[in-house]
Amino acid sequence: MTEDAVDRIAAQWHRELPDLELDSMALYGRLHRISQKLGERLHRLRLEQGLGRNEFDVLATIRRSGEPYTLSPKEISAAMMLSSGGLTGRLDKLEAAGYVERLPDPGDRRGLKVRMTDLGREVIEVAVRTGVDLQLETLAVLSERERAQLGALLKKLHLGFEDQPFEQ
Repeated sequence: MTEDAVDRIAAQWHRELPDLELDSMALYGRLHRISQKLGERLHRLRLEQGLGRNEFDVLATIRRSGEPYTLSPKEISAAMMLSSGGLTGRLDKLEAAGYVERLPDPGDRRGLKVRMTDLGREVIEVAVRTGVDLQLETLAVLSERERAQLGALLKKLHLGFEDQPFEQ
């Protein structure tokens, strides 16, 4: 197999600290680099679609909640592990673009509901579909069997972190 940038970095560390076990560094380095590169490709694609990362995440959260594509700000914040203050600006942008609307909560006089508009649903569905296409294109270097193995191993690794919140 061809040498990559991570191999070269590990070789340098091996030369400098020969007693250091570097397999973990190499694995993490590759995971990190792949995540960064794919993340940037997805970000550029979403920007072309008129969505920043934050706006995409809010729309995706509402869309995957199912019909009637309506959630309270508290439900959105909880699903995204986000403060209510961090959500307000995102909702402002999405509302200005015509992707969501804020409505009174019929069950709570002081509450609000955020409902996705038809335009918002169309935009997020296109964004999700093109994002999945990009992910499939990226994974095309692996066979179906290799993808299944990688998926199982990454899931096992992820389960060790699943209960830990993301730090923003």
